[in-house]
Amino acid sequence: MICRATGILTASFAFFALAGSVVAHADEQRHHALSLIGEPQYGPDFKHFDWVNPDAPKGGTLRIAALGSFDSFNAYSIKGEVANGVGALLYDTLMDGSLDEPSTAYGLIAEWVSYPDDISSVTFKLRDEAKFQDGEPIKVEDVIFSFKLLKKINPSYNKYYKNVVSAEKTGDRKVTFSFDMKGNRELPLILGDLPVLPKHYYDGKGKNGKVRDPEKTTMTPPLGSGPYRVKDFKPGREVTFELVDDYWAKDLPVRRGLYNIDEIRFIYFKDRTPAFEAFLSGQIDFWPERSANAWATRYNTDAVTSGKIRKEELAHGRVAPMQSFVFNTRRDQFKDPRVRRALNLAFNFEELNKSLFYNMYQRVGSFFDNSELKASGLPQGKELELLEKFRDRLPPEVFTKAWENPVVESSGDFRKNLRAAMGLLREAGWQLDGGRLVNAEGKQMSLEFLIFQDDWKKISNAYSENLKKLGIDVRTRLIDSAQYTRRLETFDFDAITAVFSQSHSPGNEQRGYWGSAAAETNGSRNVIGIKNEVIDELIEELVRAQTREDVVAATRALDRVLLWNHYLVPQWHVPYERLASWDIFGRPEKLPSQSPGAVLATWWIDADKAANMNERRGM
Repeated sequence: MICRATGILTASFAFFALAGSVVAHADEQRHHALSLIGEPQYGPDFKHFDWVNPDAPKGGTLRIAALGSFDSFNAYSIKGEVANGVGALLYDTLMDGSLDEPSTAYGLIAEWVSYPDDISSVTFKLRDEAKFQDGEPIKVEDVIFSFKLLKKINPSYNKYYKNVVSAEKTGDRKVTFSFDMKGNRELPLILGDLPVLPKHYYDGKGKNGKVRDPEKTTMTPPLGSGPYRVKDFKPGREVTFELVDDYWAKDLPVRRGLYNIDEIRFIYFKDRTPAFEAFLSGQIDFWPERSANAWATRYNTDAVTSGKIRKEELAHGRVAPMQSFVFNTRRDQFKDPRVRRALNLAFNFEELNKSLFYNMYQRVGSFFDNSELKASGLPQGKELELLEKFRDRLPPEVFTKAWENPVVESSGDFRKNLRAAMGLLREAGWQLDGGRLVNAEGKQMSLEFLIFQDDWKKISNAYSENLKKLGIDVRTRLIDSAQYTRRLETFDFDAITAVFSQSHSPGNEQRGYWGSAAAETNGSRNVIGIKNEVIDELIEELVRAQTREDVVAATRALDRVLLWNHYLVPQWHVPYERLASWDIFGRPEKLPSQSPGAVLATWWIDADKAANMNERRGM
């Protein structure tokens, strides 16, 4: 998965252009950092971020629960089930995102970056001291190798870097990427996301005498350049990373105070229940809680009441992710938007929120909720001008109604929603026959919810009961995580729960989420199977946007068109992270706004607390 710093965009920036502190040098403007929201917070001479402790002690072991299993240490191939932590902990990127600034990145492997006024290319100058964990310097050839490889073997990178047409060496430790379009404000920043893999490692042979194939799964720990390496592992059960003592970037301002834990150990469990019990018994050190029901009911233990375990809600400033029930539109029964709208009408969020979630959740009402990018009311101004270009290819409601989720305030409301759903299904050619919803050929609509975590059964079963009232044959199938991954990669499912995370600066990545070209590309994020020319064109409008006003207008238009095509059934979100942890940690006074619970990156093990807690835990 591609990681980008995300967060809140303040409305005070009238113009939305790539910005960065500049050091003039001949015909180059050298930037130590890039931002899509204005000037970076920290200048070229900054010593460290203010959301870290630059003098944090190093040491200790952190134990983390992972669900499922793993069969590969290859983080970038779509094949196999990759061990947790392999990408972010092992590989450095050209630039590193700030956890406290949205859409902003600072030079890591790259000492500086430059680009022409028309943003037709970008050049990175590699730091002389950058090296891989075997001591070999990171070279321009490694960057070019990584770029070409990732575009070839990973569809997400292929879509992400669609407009990048070449990478070439253009000077001493300089690499230049050329684009097939001008003015794409995101391309320099997202190329800074590029993880750099060692060309010499893949050119060489493994212990078995065979050339290493970067496209295949492997259980051989790879060579990285990042702060950690694989120390030990038990296939499918456990993997331990150790801090690299001579990590090349440990004293850089962009890394000071980060990655303070000597060992990070991922311990795998079949499902949530044994993993959570392991946490409560002290075998796991922290637990990011995603279940409102569990947050309300499963922490009534002595460890919590006595203060051994800290239970916190840490507010964040991110765009709310679109978590939703997704229906595979590659299958005929889900192609009609009236059918998909009917499925939303049959979802009783309010009852579920009350009965299972203790009213902790807010329903997601946009693909960009909790931000100014959310479409609301009727389209106006630049958004309306943009949508007018496609009026004859859009649902008329785009221009006449504000999109809203169905609401259930009483049992009467839900009966009304079910009647409306049945009406839509009839319009789409489905009829009730002996309590079965059938098409013109007499075939019953059937729907299988695919899940890999047992605690999702209650949710899917509650929804299923309502769908059965419409005559749909519904079932839930629980499979292991490896099977689940394979079936998603090949789009072999009826319905799943999917999460689409967004930034305050959307752009190129939208192609991978909703673009037609991604719909039939195995392993892409377009799990819904959207093929819509208007959406394709709106994505390109967004990619080409030059000002913040243009970005907001294009995003709202995209949001509105996605919503009115009823591609999914929105679920819920909370504007904070729920985190429980054994009281063994130290952490900075200021937590980063975009990732306040970034335990692996910014926290550290407090040796005195850990010794005392181990004694209290009887360890």
